[in-house]
Amino acid sequence: MEIHHILGGEVRIYQRQRSKKWYCATYIDGKEFKKSTKSESLAEAKDIAEDWYLELHGKKRDGVLENAKTFAQAATKFVEEYEAITTGHRSPKWVRGHMDRIRIHLIPYFGEHRIDKITAGMAQEYRTFRMTAPKHLTEEELDNWKPPARNTLHNEIVTLRMVLKTALRHEWIQYLPDLSDPYRKQSKIEHRPWFTPNEYKQLYEATRANAAYPKNSHYRWHAEQLHDFVLIMANTGLRPDEANRLEYRDVNIVDDPHSGEKILEIEVRGKRGVGYCKSMPGAVKPFERMLKRNKPEPMELLFPNDPKKMFNNLLKEQDLKFDRHGKARTAYSLRHSYICFRLLEGADIYQVAKNCRTSVEMIEKYYAAHLKDMIDTSLVNVRKKK
Repeated sequence: MEIHHILGGEVRIYQRQRSKKWYCATYIDGKEFKKSTKSESLAEAKDIAEDWYLELHGKKRDGVLENAKTFAQAATKFVEEYEAITTGHRSPKWVRGHMDRIRIHLIPYFGEHRIDKITAGMAQEYRTFRMTAPKHLTEEELDNWKPPARNTLHNEIVTLRMVLKTALRHEWIQYLPDLSDPYRKQSKIEHRPWFTPNEYKQLYEATRANAAYPKNSHYRWHAEQLHDFVLIMANTGLRPDEANRLEYRDVNIVDDPHSGEKILEIEVRGKRGVGYCKSMPGAVKPFERMLKRNKPEPMELLFPNDPKKMFNNLLKEQDLKFDRHGKARTAYSLRHSYICFRLLEGADIYQVAKNCRTSVEMIEKYYAAHLKDMIDTSLVNVRKKK
């Protein structure tokens, strides 16, 4: 690291690894202050650092220096509060996601900046930074480099906003900057990839054949688990993460008083806490097979092994990995299929939303809008008598 000192050693100017810009740092009353000069010129960086040093001492004289918090300090406060307050209300994976985004992306970029100096413009610069390939990459590394997915970047901005809200509550900032994306507006609603009834039939017939005649007998148990996984997911509407947390004690076979059929009554633990799900009758036999095959203890997981790899391979073999719009299907598509199947059969949309632990608005927005059979022509094709 190249370091230069100015003002009699009071201020040091240095470059970080993988960065051509100069940074400056100093100590005032035993406390370290750092700042990016945003300049690649050493001479210009020295002038900026000198002005910054004098500005700090002016704030110290006026008694306002201690009120200036850095983003790193606000992020530390947010982590302390969020972990303590959300215990038992948010899944550990959800909380860990915020912590990872702060540690890996936000602190390295915003850490030394004063929290009250973070603006909407800086947030947009951060988006540009994340979507631009680093200059130090070789040609081979550049060929393999991919920008973060839109949802990944969105989640990082959500975490940034939560840190700023923490600073606002503690009166370290006076207002919350507008962090909305000024350019990327979703003008049309895109459907969720699902399996049509014919495609779903093709899928479960393929998983059934794979379970009966696996390519490798060593994977017979995994193939049988996958077949039951597909049937249970498509008959319950569970999210994949909810299914991964299911224990045998969470599932009961009951006689449904409304339909008179046997169904599964499931206690679901997901991202919104504990909810309940009542399955279609088609989920009962797969669950009974799992009970007979695994002879489980009540606290054992239904699906201890993630079937993602085998599921994806089977989708590719059956030419079902992508729908007609080019969207990739995943285990989540089984939930989308369950919702679409219920709507196609004329189920009440409110009851479907309640059973899937979502909102009517979400179902109308992403599912019902794409099902042509939901349109009642007797109500649309009305004609006046001549």
